[in-house]
This record gives sequence, structure tokens and C-alpha cells, in this order.
Amino acid sequence: MKKQFFNYTLLALLLACLSSIAKAQNIKVEAKLQDYTIKIGDQTRLFLEVNQPAKAHVNFPVFTDTITDKVQIVSANKPDTIPDKKDYSRITIIRSYVITSFDAGIYKFPLFSFGSSIGVIKSNELMLQVQTVKIDTTKSIYDIKQPILVNYTFFDRVKDNWTWIVIAIVVTALIIGLIIYLRNKPKQQPVIKITKPSIPIHIVAIDKLKELRDKKLWQQEEFKLYHSELTDIIREYLEKRYNIKTHEKTTDEILTALNNRDITGEYRNMLQQILVMADLVKFAKEKPLPLENERSLDNAIEFVLKTQQSVVNQADAEGGKVNV
Repeated sequence: MKKQFFNYTLLALLLACLSSIAKAQNIKVEAKLQDYTIKIGDQTRLFLEVNQPAKAHVNFPVFTDTITDKVQIVSANKPDTIPDKKDYSRITIIRSYVITSFDAGIYKFPLFSFGSSIGVIKSNELMLQVQTVKIDTTKSIYDIKQPILVNYTFFDRVKDNWTWIVIAIVVTALIIGLIIYLRNKPKQQPVIKITKPSIPIHIVAIDKLKELRDKKLWQQEEFKLYHSELTDIIREYLEKRYNIKTHEKTTDEILTALNNRDITGEYRNMLQQILVMADLVKFAKEKPLPLENERSLDNAIEFVLKTQQSVVNQADAEGGKVNV
């Protein structure tokens, strides 16, 4: 009986261990440098990447102002989130740091620790080589020359101070012109302001989308510019139409903010396709097929047309027909 209990306990521990290993393999971290060799005082970028399930939470390492005692952090950028184009249930989070060093040598970075629900995950090792700047000692040293005396004429003074002379002339002319204007100032006439009707936001968005199509950016392989302008138009429309903040928001944050809005699943899928495709082009350097580029623009126009705000006739809103 004891032997059986021992066997079951050992099997349970083995299964728990295998489960922990499988979960650990589900989160991958990587550290890399933009340049592995730099000159003294030059800058390069350190990239920390985490590939994880979309719902997982991973804590990045926390730095002060140095990586090692010889490598300093100049600045840190905000994390970028990139959806996995092969598996939308996974994402990659990238955070970059601008680093530099003012001491020559080869520096080994410590293993970076990432915290997660399954424990601490260590990154790979990195080596940075900082090279000195070679000094040319073959050039001779020259004596300092004595000052040269030159004649400084009136025209030289005008040439050196022409800016102040022009300013003085302009100010004098303005003062004289103001005095003449005030003396001959005509009587004010009542101004009738004509208020132009505001253009509906969906019309503005459709016009911008048509202008974008006429530019033919993706046909010139300007994929990033094409999808950036496309998403900017859609973000501006969403902000005015649904009164939500869209700038500096990720795709997931925008879709979450629209959860309580009256948008059907079909049009929500259109919006998701536009934003996700733009993320892949801007962050993963994806080059979509012509059909995919056209589909994003067609979906944008269809989304705006189908979600436009209905306009209520003012006469009906104020009580219908007037009896005479």
C-alpha cells in the first residue's frame, strides 16, 4: 500500500513538473543589440522582446540608468505590442533602450530577468564591444598666427549690422503707418457673419479615404505610409463618432473601448482587419498583397458608411408640421 502511494505521488510530481515546463516554453524572451560594436560615445539600441499568449502578463526588467557600470542608458522607449500574424492568440512585446559607453572594452551584459505567473524567465547573454577612436599622430602642430589688422569702414559696419538696421526701418515704417491709419480710420460697419453648415464627419472621412486611394501609395510600395494614413483617418472618425480616445492607443485598447457601442460583429471584424493589418505593416514590416491593401480601404469605406450617425430632420425634432 505504501509503495502504491509512493508511486502515485511520484507520478503527480512528474506531471506537475512537465506542466510547468510546457508553460515556461509558452513564453519566450530574447535580448539583442542593434550594433554589437560601437565607438566610444556612440549610441546603439538594446531590444528586449517577449513572445507570449495575449492574456498573459510578463514584467520587464527594471533599470535605473545603467546596464553595467560602464554602459549607460540614454533613454527608454514605451513598449510596442505586435500581434502574431500566424496566431492571433499570441503577441510580441518589444521595448527598446538607447545605450552608450565612454570606456573602451568588451562588456558582458547580465542575464535579464522577466517576471511572470510561472516564475522568473532569463534572457540570453549579450556582449558589447566599445572601440577607441584612433588618433593620427603623424600630423605636425602649427603655431598660432598673429591677428591681422584690417580697415573697418562704414560699409563694413552696415554689412555686419544690416539685420538691426532693417528691423529699425521696418519698426519706424510700422509706427508711421499706424499713425496714418488711426487718423484716417473709417467708421466701423456692422459685420454680418454667415455660418457655414458643418460637414458631417462621415463625409469628411469618405473624402479623405478617396484622396488616399488617388495617391496610389501602396502601388509605389509605400506600404507603411499607406496604412498609417488609412488608420489615422479611421482613428479620427472613431474619436468623433463614438467619443473615445484613439490616438496613442493599441488596437486591443480601441476595440475594448468600442465594446459598449452599437457596432455589429460584421463591422467590428472589418475594423479589426484594418487595424491589425496596419500593425503588421508598421511593426512587423509586412508587405501585403494588392488584394489585401484594397480590402483594407474598401473595409474602411464600408465601415464608415454603415456606422455613420443618422441625421434627424430639425422640423420633425421640433414638433412636426406647423398648422396655419
